[in-house]
Amino acid sequence: MLDLRRVAQALEAKRHLFTGYSEVQGSLLEHYRRLWLETSALPRETLERRLQATPFPGARPTAEHDRHEPVFPFRQSWRNHEEARAWARDVLLGVTTIAVDGSQISPSTDLDPPVGAVQVGWFVNRHDPAGSYVKDIYFEVLAPPELAGDREEDGDYPDWQVNWRRFQGECLRLESYMREHRGADPAPVCFFDGSLIVSFAQHMRPERQALYVQAVSRLLAVSTECRVPLVAYVDASRAADLVAALNTLEGRSPSGPISDGAFLRTLLAWGDRTPAWICARDDLVQPREGKYYEQVAFVYLKTTADNLPVRLEFPRWILEEGQLERTLDVVRAECVIGNGYPYAIETADALSVITMEDRQRFYAAFERFASGEGLPV
Repeated sequence: MLDLRRVAQALEAKRHLFTGYSEVQGSLLEHYRRLWLETSALPRETLERRLQATPFPGARPTAEHDRHEPVFPFRQSWRNHEEARAWARDVLLGVTTIAVDGSQISPSTDLDPPVGAVQVGWFVNRHDPAGSYVKDIYFEVLAPPELAGDREEDGDYPDWQVNWRRFQGECLRLESYMREHRGADPAPVCFFDGSLIVSFAQHMRPERQALYVQAVSRLLAVSTECRVPLVAYVDASRAADLVAALNTLEGRSPSGPISDGAFLRTLLAWGDRTPAWICARDDLVQPREGKYYEQVAFVYLKTTADNLPVRLEFPRWILEEGQLERTLDVVRAECVIGNGYPYAIETADALSVITMEDRQRFYAAFERFASGEGLPV
């Protein structure tokens, strides 16, 4: 049982460490805000030349930097939420959006034979007067031979098979949808829940890293080929690509766990965004598997009054062909309808989620199946 009196005493004993940390963080945040404002005033050619000092400076500027604005303000204003929703309906009318999300059941160490499962859900909203939409899921069971790698005691990424099959399923569904809607006018907007920059894979063996890199590279290629906008939505991002670029420009080493969103937080109002940048992150994935990161552009967009800005990643063709602002308005409109979070992603998540009760029902169904087949469990 937790003794709250002892907790209070322990916290009081470390008060100086917490306050010292907050003071240092506050000073660093202010430092990076000042650097950000100064950087926006520099010519893009100067930035590019100075960032060439390292092969992976974190981020590289785009043509949007030529506007010399640290923040691109959102010009719309509303008196109430009803007006905001009316604007969102106008933006989304006739524009199809699709969001895909997944969930999984990892193999339990208490169950033999091992069994896992992956569920991918998608929500297609046509935003037409008829209110037509599609909600559907794909469910796959993973049998022992398909989970063999998860029980290898080699210190590699745990449960990698179910994680990979879930990721693969999400990517394949989006690929299929983009191919089906090649040339559609207006072009649909596809939402990917998570990052296109797979830095987490650097902790995996090279052949497993390659699977993730190839999956994302195909997503980018299909979006580019079909001219269907793809937006990866990263909520509460801890990425520090802009921080790395600012460090490179200043010639300083990283100092403290400062994220891009943390120093940008107070610079953006609702709907505001940063200029677009090209990802040039320094991790163990890109040098080994090629330079697909340079095909990924990103911005930070404020979608709530109080939280960190979200990170949006997208194929750079969207920026280069003048489709970015229209695409971002679709994201803003989805966030208005979803009260700060894209309604499409929220709905796909609700479709795909597997609760603890669902897991228990799955195991019970598996035991009934095994019993009927005469399999010892």
